[in-house]
Amino acid sequence: MENPKDRMSGGASIYIYTASASSLPCHHSSTQSWPLCCKQTRGRRGRRRHFTQAAHCFQPMATCHCPEPAQCHHRPLLPTAAGYPKLHDRPRPAPGSALAEVAAILCLTGPMVGAGILFYMRSLVSMVFLGRLGQLPLAGGSLALGFANITGYSVLSGLAGGMDPVCGQAFGAGRTDLLRAALRRTVLLLLAASVPIGMLWVAMHRVLVSTGQDADISATAYAYILCCLPDLAVQCFLHPIRIYLRAQSVTLPLTYGAAAALLLHVPINFLLVSVLGLGIRGVALGGVWTNLNFLLFLVAYVYFRGMYGAHDDDGGGAKKGAPPAEEEEEEREGASREWWSLVRLCVHSCMSVCLEWWWYEIMVLLCGVLIDPKAAVAAMGVLIQTTSLIYIFPHSLGCAVSTRVGHELGTGRPERARLVARVGLGLGAALGLVACAFAVSVRGVWARMFTTDEAILRLAAAALPLLGLAELGNCPQTAGCGVLRGSARPEKAARINVSAFYGVGMPVALALAFWPAGLDFRGMWGGMLAAQLVCAALMLRAVLGTDWMEQTERARQLTGGRGDGLDVAGIVDEDKTSHAKPAKAEVGNTLFMVSDCV
Repeated sequence: MENPKDRMSGGASIYIYTASASSLPCHHSSTQSWPLCCKQTRGRRGRRRHFTQAAHCFQPMATCHCPEPAQCHHRPLLPTAAGYPKLHDRPRPAPGSALAEVAAILCLTGPMVGAGILFYMRSLVSMVFLGRLGQLPLAGGSLALGFANITGYSVLSGLAGGMDPVCGQAFGAGRTDLLRAALRRTVLLLLAASVPIGMLWVAMHRVLVSTGQDADISATAYAYILCCLPDLAVQCFLHPIRIYLRAQSVTLPLTYGAAAALLLHVPINFLLVSVLGLGIRGVALGGVWTNLNFLLFLVAYVYFRGMYGAHDDDGGGAKKGAPPAEEEEEEREGASREWWSLVRLCVHSCMSVCLEWWWYEIMVLLCGVLIDPKAAVAAMGVLIQTTSLIYIFPHSLGCAVSTRVGHELGTGRPERARLVARVGLGLGAALGLVACAFAVSVRGVWARMFTTDEAILRLAAAALPLLGLAELGNCPQTAGCGVLRGSARPEKAARINVSAFYGVGMPVALALAFWPAGLDFRGMWGGMLAAQLVCAALMLRAVLGTDWMEQTERARQLTGGRGDGLDVAGIVDEDKTSHAKPAKAEVGNTLFMVSDCV
């Protein structure tokens, strides 16, 4: 390795490094030294350095006469920026401090929180239009939404979560081909799953009537859910593309798209409900139309930014130079393994999401057999809306932690993955304290925004402090779930949810609400508190007991046997005010030393 031998002037600083060709497997020359250029540029987030090849450094591949072209290094070290612009601006490897990781996680979390709040407002707009139609449409629409959440939306959301670790680790490893393949396969998997879900929705009226639901409410709910059938197809594309973008640290377009969809949501509902007079069908179609607008915005962003091109890397798949038949066989085996891994992750992720989601729905049903069922169900609805709003924040944090853990494991940095996990748990605990303080402080006024009924107000005020205490466990356990998801362990999260919510939470809720305690509505939320605290403790144990070297090896197997994605890209960042320590980037068998000279 030689010292920097030249510095070129201009808008950016260019450092030339050389490596002896004898260390390269390319046999183009046995004596020539091949220079690499390290270009220093400035951006909004500080300085970045990229290993590139100057125009005079290498001969084009077309003129290479190496006897072993499969091992020739006359190709660019970096993938083209046109195909994957964020690959050259992915979350920069932090210097290793906890504060730097906090900043990286919060940069991902902020836009997702904005998008979540905007879509929460969209659901409120739909409920306002339902309420203006009368009591029957409101009751029917609420019943239809509950049925759709249990049988459809929770399933699709859970299945889509299986591609989260695949995409995050593939992006960290530089496997953009696997990233695109995961998107395609997940869309196909969700479309296949939506077929039986759609058939169940078509049979919803018979199901509701057979379970003793009111005939008029059942008919209204059936009319609503039939108009939601196209939304199944939209969700099959919307969930995967959101994860696809988030895995590449692209989260701000999610906020922009949600804002644009919300701005169009009100006039769309006014057109369908008030102008065309479609009633409850108009509200359902308005929701589908808004989701479609959001999807089209994201698809347009991916297309015009060139984030889904045909720029395949070597992918770590079949061996180069192998006979065609052997190479084709290895490709088939590799694709089969990737399919099986994705399906397994999707099923386990679906179990984890649905088990927790369904537990809340069971709580609502149990409220119907309390002392004052009408007030209890209504108060539970208010509190579920409240916890849904609060949940936007830990859910966004969990998604950001999952992405960062996946990146670090895909890159092959177990210690950095450990740091991300611990920082994520710390942020979750801090968020839990804020959520608890919020719930306790608004216990006397919050429910008045939804109703003026004194019985409902009394129940909600009594349960809000318990809801706040439950958030002390919910926020860190959601962050811990993000760690497990990012490290491709959703089956462990599913086991924890079963143990906490059904093994502890459900018996405690029944004992406190009915017998022997007889606390009624507060007993239900006492069970919720017990479930969340136990879940948080189990998540903490699972995360802190993780063998990160083992998880790094699992990530290497999941992404095709590579774990040096960021090092291959050769991206080195440093602090603007201090000299960075020498950083290393390894490509093939050649080692380049980069020293900062500010």
